[in-house]
Amino acid sequence: MSKTMDSEFYKLLHELQAIDFVLVELNLYLDTHPNDVNAIQQYNHCAQVRQQIAHHYEARYGPLKNFGQSYSGTPFQWVDTPWPWQV
Repeated sequence: MSKTMDSEFYKLLHELQAIDFVLVELNLYLDTHPNDVNAIQQYNHCAQVRQQIAHHYEARYGPLKNFGQSYSGTPFQWVDTPWPWQV
């Protein structure tokens, strides 16, 4: 059964998608420019921002990943929908 999510849920998912896009692009760039200190700093900053957004999301809505990659509250939250890829 699906439940209705508030606007903050969608806002945080959008922020995660945006920062993930930036991280993928920086990662691809760094694959061919491994000594670009500025790009490495940007990558590390974005990784930290992503971690903060994900932590905020998980504290409010439950785990983003399963198999021990995210913590769960009680009852086990992974079974709650919608899952991030269903939005």
